[in-house]
Amino acid sequence: MAEVSRKIVLPGDLLSTNPKTAGPNTYVEGNKVYARVLGLLDKTETIVRVIPLKGRYVPSIGDTVIGIVKEVTANGWIVDILSPYVAFLPVQENPAMRPNKKPNEVLDIGDAIIAKVMNIDPKMRVTLTMKDKLCRPIRVGRIVVINPTRVPRVIGKKGSMIKLLKSELDVQIIVGQNGLIWINGDRRKVSIAEEAIYIIEQEAHTEGLTDRIAEFVKKRKVELGLAKPEEIEAKEEVEEKAEELGEEKTEVEEEKGKESEEIETEETKPEESLEIPPEIPEERLKGE
Repeated sequence: MAEVSRKIVLPGDLLSTNPKTAGPNTYVEGNKVYARVLGLLDKTETIVRVIPLKGRYVPSIGDTVIGIVKEVTANGWIVDILSPYVAFLPVQENPAMRPNKKPNEVLDIGDAIIAKVMNIDPKMRVTLTMKDKLCRPIRVGRIVVINPTRVPRVIGKKGSMIKLLKSELDVQIIVGQNGLIWINGDRRKVSIAEEAIYIIEQEAHTEGLTDRIAEFVKKRKVELGLAKPEEIEAKEEVEEKAEELGEEKTEVEEEKGKESEEIETEETKPEESLEIPPEIPEERLKGE
């Protein structure tokens, strides 16, 4: 199952067996502490509280989302996509469903999935599908949660930021438009990617962010023993030479009247990215 840094909890989830630790957005029943709202669990020795997830996502048809199964019904699954609107995954839209299986044998409460928004009716009821090569249940890796308004910056222009993290860290990343991001790979590299994503979220409106993230990743790789300083320097020299050659090539193409802006391919889009985060201050989840 995917690792959740700072676990996401659902209303009614058991948080503690010590009623004295009950904090904000929790309630006590039978000397046990339960979550009152959907949010991030913040637990210490003296207090248990839930940080509500704010800045909610408004879905659009075709969006890739990461969701948590909230309820299982006879004909499908109710999925929390961190939106004010209910999302439903019908059994016929899950390729893993078989006639001899029950829905809860395929996906159960608390399971995480990558899905696509297939339809939204006039009452904003959302229908999901998993009939896409990108879609899957999430069994491994980590899920990071950010403010949905920061998703475009995490992806970057033409997918540049995600491509940077993937190439530097050799990890899988799938970005959900609803602010959940899945990361899978070497645990140390996944942690670096997670840290970088939170920096991007916090500094989304600043200039030179891509260069700072590149430097941050390289520095952390050296600190964790994933790369040697001389290897980083050698790679930078190669990249600089490649960039110079690229600029020369662009100048030649412009002279010939070619338009270089027609180069967008599938690779510029986030291919595989989806994970859930650890500690996120409440203010980082507030919409603007």
